[in-house]
Parts: sequence; C-alpha cells; structure tokens
Amino acid sequence: MLFQVGGQGTRPTFFEMAAAQQLPASLRAALTYSLGVLAVRRPFLHKVLDYDDEFFALLMMILETHSLRTTDASFSESLYGLRRREANVEMFKDKPRLESGDGFRHSGLKKHQRVLSVAFLVVLPYFKSKLHSIYNREREATLQASLWGPGETRFDDVDYLDDGETSNVSSQRSTIRKKIEAIVGACYPWLHAGTEGLSFAYQLLYLLDATGFYSPGLHVLGVHVCRATGQELMDTSARISKIRSNERGRLRGPPWLKAVQRVVLSCMYTSLDYAQNGLIAAVFFFKMMEWWYQSAEERMSAPTVYPPPPPPPPPKVAEEGIPLPQDRTICPLCTQKRANPSVVAVSGFVFCYPCIFRYVSQYKRCPITLLPTSVEQIRRLFHDM
Repeated sequence: MLFQVGGQGTRPTFFEMAAAQQLPASLRAALTYSLGVLAVRRPFLHKVLDYDDEFFALLMMILETHSLRTTDASFSESLYGLRRREANVEMFKDKPRLESGDGFRHSGLKKHQRVLSVAFLVVLPYFKSKLHSIYNREREATLQASLWGPGETRFDDVDYLDDGETSNVSSQRSTIRKKIEAIVGACYPWLHAGTEGLSFAYQLLYLLDATGFYSPGLHVLGVHVCRATGQELMDTSARISKIRSNERGRLRGPPWLKAVQRVVLSCMYTSLDYAQNGLIAAVFFFKMMEWWYQSAEERMSAPTVYPPPPPPPPPKVAEEGIPLPQDRTICPLCTQKRANPSVVAVSGFVFCYPCIFRYVSQYKRCPITLLPTSVEQIRRLFHDM
C-alpha cells in the first residue's frame, strides 16, 4: 500500500474512490507519452502505438488478475489500501446497522466475482475505447462528406490492384464495415451518454451516502469496496507466499525443467511485486521528464528579441518635382492651408485630399518625388501634424 487516506469506519470516502477510478487513465496517458518520446529514437515502437488499446488492455489484465487474486482488490484500489468484499444483504430489526453504515455484511470475493471484476475493469473499457475510435472515424467521414459531397471518393477508398471476384469480396466487406460504422456512429453517443449518466447518478448517491455501491459495475457484481484493516494488510504477504508455494509445488518434469520453471516463476513474481511501485514511479518520472523537456523546448523555441530596425531614409525630392514650402502646414499643390490632410503612402508627403486626388488621378505619380502611385495609396489623416 502506497497511500492511506484517513477516514472513519471501513467505508472509503468519495475522493478515495474517485482517485482509484482515475488512476488507470493517468497511467495510460503516461505510458503513451513515454512510448511516443521513445518512438522518436526507436521507430519500431510506432507499431506498439498503433495497437496501444490492445497492449494497454493486456498489461492491465495481467495487473488486475494478479491484484484480485492476491489482494481481492483492483490494481488501483490496492494502492489506496482498499479491498473488495462480497455484499450480503441482511435485515436487522432490533440491531443497529453495521459499522460500514450500509446494512450489508461483507465477505471475501468468489472466483466468478474475480473473473467478472476483470471483465468490468479491462474488457468493457477496451470495447468502449474501440467504439469511441470507430465513432471518431465515422464523424470525420461525415464531416468530409459534408465538405466534399457524398459523390466524392477518396483515393484511399479505391482499390486499383484488385479486380474480379477479389474486388467484389473486398467491396462487400467494405460495405458491411461502413454499415457497422454508421450504426456505431448513430448509437454510440446515446450509449455513452447513458453509461456516463448512470455512473454519475451512482457517484452522486454514493457521495450523499444513499448507496454503498460507487458504480453500476460494483452493484451488478454485488461487491462493496472497503478499507483494508491492519490485519488484512499483514495477512496479504502470507497469502501471497502460500499461493506461490502451492504453484511451485505443482511443478512437474525432470529436475532441469523444474529449475527453469522456478526461474521463470521467480522473474514473474518479482516483476509483479514491483509492478505497482514501478508503474507509479514511472508516472512521476515521465511527468518530470515531460516538464523538463517542455521547458527546454520553450527556451530553445523562444523568439529572439532583436532591436528595432532603423527608419528608412526620407525620399528625395525630384528636380522636376514641385518644390516643398517652408511651412509644413501648407499644401505644396495649392499653397494654401491644408484641408482634409492626406498622405501619399509611397513618399510620405501630405497634401490636401482634393488636390492630391486630382493630381494622382491625372499623372499617376507623387508630385514631389515623381514616384509611381495610385489613388488607392492615398491615406486620409485625422490628426494633422
């Protein structure tokens, strides 16, 4: 046990249950990130990332099976010192409710409850993840069809190599697959909303102490999650040792084969013993590495601050152009006080708007620098310097 959250009685708090439920998702995110970092230098790891659902489900099945077998708790629940117990309903008329506060008597898990617990913890989340990916693909296909039209065919949907009977078979399979994806795309949002709503209802009732089941899966299994007592935590080691002694005693074969089997079992036991601590340490380690590399990348990718460039040199007055008056508030064209001042963008000189508009419309140039310009390059000024 790595954590022990305080509380009264054997009933876990809502926050303990929520933390235990969210731990596998955090573990998967950390493992996926670490594999993505390693895949940059080891391209063969991209194959693992392509089947991340299957690899993670296999890993969690091993961990959950071992944890339920040895501690009667899921992988994440055992980290918080929790245990699963069968809930037997009993009616008490003259006796107060039990210490757990839920009117149930708890006993150890049966074999079928352990098997079903693995199914609820690993198999159902795996299928939900696959349905979610199918739904995302169907949604992207619907979006593409809305953009390109239903009659458009993408190049990856066309098979140019197959023909004849093979092409017909592949076309039928593709049609069936698309129909299944369309059904999933239509039904998955309602299924997802229903399951999430039901889970939220159970969590709310658990928070209000109206039920002893934190999730619908626990209710279906008839299982309560309780805090482990000190005696149970001490008995866990003895229970694990007894199970492993029985497994070593069932080894059959010649002496050399038994020796090999013992070595394999010892390696497997060591891996499982340090799996919990190692995976949690890996989560913190890769989060630290993520912060470290992200900070380094931010420092390297930070834009360099350069001094502002010097202003361009002022345009030269052409010899054949109109001379500039000494008073800068006078228009060079009409030699009067400027009205509705406007600037020529190519040169920066200011004139009266009517004067410069007529001049540029006729000569297509600046009257002072003789640079080519157009009426689109005349800008009105709302503050005359």
